[in-house]
Amino acid sequence: MFSKSNKTQTSTSNTHTTPSPSKAGGLSVISSDLRISGDLVSESDVQVDGFVDGDIRTRNLTIGQHGEVRGEIIADRVRVCGKVTGQIRAKDVSLADTAKMIGDILHETLAIEPGAHLEGHCRRIESVEEGGLTVIQAGKIVASNVKKEV
Repeated sequence: MFSKSNKTQTSTSNTHTTPSPSKAGGLSVISSDLRISGDLVSESDVQVDGFVDGDIRTRNLTIGQHGEVRGEIIADRVRVCGKVTGQIRAKDVSLADTAKMIGDILHETLAIEPGAHLEGHCRRIESVEEGGLTVIQAGKIVASNVKKEV
């Protein structure tokens, strides 16, 4: 009834279902019926189908067709299908044909589909790797996730 083979199978199956806490990953979704007031910081991917009134810092951000963000966005990749009011700083920025962007875009690469609405300036920037972190530079402006310790 309680043999070693059963215990081994049980412990092995549990390790496959338990996510590793040291790995950042997955997808966080802000659903269409959710309104958030405040800043979001995530090391994984984020999809916004609802409303966010605040700044967002993440690796990959997708703003769904009915999603809306009011604030600054700093990410590696940003795909906008909905509405953004604020500045975007990212390596790769993509505006879908349903996008409505009001604000400046600081980018390394930029794709704008026909039909997308853009009010603002676009400026190409360069990203630099420093100690494993990506630092996005535009002139003298530097944006990074590096926190200074006091």
